Amino acid sequence: MKKVILKMSLILIMGIGLNGCYSDVILPDAVIDPDGPPQSVSFKNDLAPFLNTNCALSGCHASGDHKPYMIIDISYNQIVNGGFVNISVPKESILYKMINGDMLQYIPAAADRQKIYDWIRNGAPNN
Repeated sequence: MKKVILKMSLILIMGIGLNGCYSDVILPDAVIDPDGPPQSVSFKNDLAPFLNTNCALSGCHASGDHKPYMIIDISYNQIVNGGFVNISVPKESILYKMINGDMLQYIPAAADRQKIYDWIRNGAPNN
């Protein structure tokens, strides 16, 4: 009887131990074809709040600092009328080059940079 209880206890402990194991599954970012069909991007709803939060900081792209100013109310005019986008050749846009070069550390997520690129490819609409 003691052997049966010992074996059952051992099986129970092993079962609990095996079920208690956990491992994180880290999935890589989805591969995005940057030159695939552009997604629909709203400047007002998607980009302006994002740019205001990440770029319109003191010493960066706030009013009176580096142009273009990324404050929500004026960011569209600053970017488009300031010559920072080239809708004919989007990859030649100053904005595109900066977010993939010197400013990459401030917009590290490829999906966020892709939204900006797609917005330029869609004609940089004020939507």
